[in-house]
Amino acid sequence: MMKKNTKEDNFLDYIPVRNPKYDWDEDAEGMVTVYVENRGFFNRAAQMLLHKPRVSQIHLEQMGSYIWSLIDGKRTVFEIGKLVGEHFGEAAEPLYPRLSEYFRMLRNCSFVELQKTLDN
Repeated sequence: MMKKNTKEDNFLDYIPVRNPKYDWDEDAEGMVTVYVENRGFFNRAAQMLLHKPRVSQIHLEQMGSYIWSLIDGKRTVFEIGKLVGEHFGEAAEPLYPRLSEYFRMLRNCSFVELQKTLDN
């Protein structure tokens, strides 16, 4: 009989790291735009036939841009959450459920990778 792992990973202990595959920039107001190159046969066909752009621009909103600027490959999701809470106050609530979902979305889009801390 296999022993069940009783220790579950805590999502807040992960360290988000930006995917270097995606270029991004920040404007004077601190708003972040992530650039996604549209590759592959169907994207090429859409570019030629439907005049779709070769590079899509993903514009992050105010809180998303602030969070993106805090991703440094050292801070955990929990530490980023503390800074978001200090900066946005009540507007960030419910803070950690929202933040966890936001990082799941960034991970699912391959914009970030979530790495375990050394103590996990």
